[in-house]
Amino acid sequence: MKKDAKIYIAGHRGLVGSALVKVLKEAGFTNVIGKSHSELDLTNQDAVIDYFKAERPEYVFLAAAKVGGIHANNTYPAEFIFSNLQIQNNIIDAAYRFGTKKMCFLGSSCIYPKFAKQPMDEGQLLDGKLEPTNEPYSVAKIAGIVMCQSYNRQYGTNFISVMPTNLYGPGDNYHPENSHVLPALIRRIHEAKVQNSPEVVIWGTGKPLREFLFSDDMARACMFLMENYDVSSDPKGGEHVNIGSGIEVSIRELAETIQEVIGYAGKLNFDLTKPDGTPRKLLDVSKLHRMGWKHEIELKEGIKRAYEDFVKQHRG
Repeated sequence: MKKDAKIYIAGHRGLVGSALVKVLKEAGFTNVIGKSHSELDLTNQDAVIDYFKAERPEYVFLAAAKVGGIHANNTYPAEFIFSNLQIQNNIIDAAYRFGTKKMCFLGSSCIYPKFAKQPMDEGQLLDGKLEPTNEPYSVAKIAGIVMCQSYNRQYGTNFISVMPTNLYGPGDNYHPENSHVLPALIRRIHEAKVQNSPEVVIWGTGKPLREFLFSDDMARACMFLMENYDVSSDPKGGEHVNIGSGIEVSIRELAETIQEVIGYAGKLNFDLTKPDGTPRKLLDVSKLHRMGWKHEIELKEGIKRAYEDFVKQHRG
């Protein structure tokens, strides 16, 4: 990518999109564009077509999505599948129609089967049943991968797909019910400290294992792949690439690390009546490592940076 190439970030204000904007600008890219939801409704096909017709971006990072944790996925399954399919369909098709040179579609590690062999390599896609609590979101993301591959095969586009592990960092969603586990724990443990609460209740046993990646690392991996991974040599239309740290921790270990960073002296109480979700989710990132990319920010340092951002967001 040339430094003055027009690069469109769909979802540029979210956790993923804002990290992409930051990392691209730090790398010297000078023509990074984006529109907020109030300026451009990505579920509106006509609006997306008009935007691409006017801007004609050379490169696109499709980071826009409706996302949430277990509670949100269980509560709003129709919204998760409908909105995400609309966003993906509109942008992928518009990128083809208006000559985008290359696109990076961001999915999620939840595309893999609930009981997938660990660590999960790219070949396990569609190899078993999905985790029921986030199946609608997972199906939408799987459709995005297949759509990119199909456009590559039929139209000769260069649309790559990446599947990040659990992400966290500045600009995360800290909603007490609709956020993912790491930001939700940051908020709840912080509030317990401020209110001098004797304990924090955490869903499940604390035994499930999870992998986490700081958002800046994810953005650097996406930029690396846009410049180093091409789909033209793959007859299937371009296999997706896992992005992660390759390191896993239990939910209990995660909570204890957050507790240490925040300085909360109370008790962590695990509610065994609540669901755990998938028992283990570790991505096999050997494909990405072989290409020459590895993460830089370790979990404790990343949590410190995320907590600093949370405090700034919620000061006063």
